[in-house]
Amino acid sequence: MPYLNVKVPATGEKITIRGGKLQVPDRPIIPFVEGDGTGRDIWRASVRVFDAAVRKAYKDKRKVQWMEVYAGEKAFMQFKTWLPDETVEAFKEFLVGIKGPLTTPIGGGIRSLNVALRKLLDLYVCQRPVRYYKGVPSPVIHPEYVDMVIFRENTEDIYTGIEFQYGTDENEKFKQLFKETFPKEYAKIRFPGTAGIGIKPVSQEGTERLVRAAIKWALANKRKSVNLVHKGNIMKFTEGAFKDWGYALAKREFRSEIITERESWVLGNIEKTPGLSVEENARMIDPGFEMMSADQQNGIKGEVEAALTLWDTHGGGKWKSRLMIKDSIADVSLQFTIIRPRDYDVIATLNLNGDYLSDALAAQVGGIGIAPGANINYVTGHAIFEATHGTAPKYADLDKVNPGSVILSGEMMFRYLGWTEAADLIVKGMEGTVAAKTVTYDFARLMEGATEIKCSEFGEAIIKHMD
Repeated sequence: MPYLNVKVPATGEKITIRGGKLQVPDRPIIPFVEGDGTGRDIWRASVRVFDAAVRKAYKDKRKVQWMEVYAGEKAFMQFKTWLPDETVEAFKEFLVGIKGPLTTPIGGGIRSLNVALRKLLDLYVCQRPVRYYKGVPSPVIHPEYVDMVIFRENTEDIYTGIEFQYGTDENEKFKQLFKETFPKEYAKIRFPGTAGIGIKPVSQEGTERLVRAAIKWALANKRKSVNLVHKGNIMKFTEGAFKDWGYALAKREFRSEIITERESWVLGNIEKTPGLSVEENARMIDPGFEMMSADQQNGIKGEVEAALTLWDTHGGGKWKSRLMIKDSIADVSLQFTIIRPRDYDVIATLNLNGDYLSDALAAQVGGIGIAPGANINYVTGHAIFEATHGTAPKYADLDKVNPGSVILSGEMMFRYLGWTEAADLIVKGMEGTVAAKTVTYDFARLMEGATEIKCSEFGEAIIKHMD
């Protein structure tokens, strides 16, 4: 489409998708938003790293054609809109883009520019890898055990923004309708007269496409497990359904490639004790078997019988080479990712759980200052890679802050494009720079013997350590 304010590079081609696979030309046009506040310094450092990695990996064969698009304060100052239509259209047309941190406008209208872009492009996966770089200051004893990738559902849960503010006509109408239609449920509201109301939608379609993406990614990257993190013990028909739909999809679409944790217990019991009866096996996988009703016991025995039908393909220890599908309660998961991080690999979870879990995990490996992120639609190919931190306006234009979040988001982007050699060079450069203790102020103040350098110098150090 023709653009009024966006300048499309004269050279370069669009990234496209065919048969579910990205088609990436040697001169891809990639839209970028530099970001607000510290985003300006960060982008200048990051783009030099990106260009250097591509040049070192591919010489003159490949080169990114960067195309600036506008959002946030820069867009508002120039065009009197926080998110121009052209920006959304550019991300739609060119498929893959990257952005720095953006200001969330105060007042009405867009709640969050990041959320708006995710919804407009239906970027249903928020993908957050969390791994440790040796030498980065950490509050935990063994941060090197942390190596997880979170697949956070991006379009549902309470983040849909369906809320009715206390004191408004809409709030009163909704509560009156709710009271008349569902009196028993209305009675559960402790203080209905002054309650704001929010709605938490969780759909089968939304769950399945997220879990499908997580499993495909885990298989492609030879990971060991996918953990469905939920609060289904309390929210049985939303988060509990997420767990049930996730397991059902895994068994239906990936049966030969996966094993559930409970199925592994059943097969493992038979391998240790051949001739074990179905009921004996049921008692072993569920210690509360004796206290169950007859119907519940029959349900567990049915589960055992279903697992035993996998013997020819998964028995005799063959299940150990399959991708493990398991689940855990959200609050327990948050604790165990700290004290038993090696038990977690790929995590698939709902929007709110994924929000706090990804930031809490990032704190173990250096904080969100170096935490990368991506918002992806694995069906259409659309993806926006982004900083996960805020704009830190008090440090704007001081060439001070850590550019690691955007740089590592670019590493994710190159890996998504299939440019793994460039991605590997960025990782190598980051590892070397941190190991040399040449770091920005946030790390320098926590590292003994560190040399504090500027944002731009951190980028140059990464380039140096690529060699």
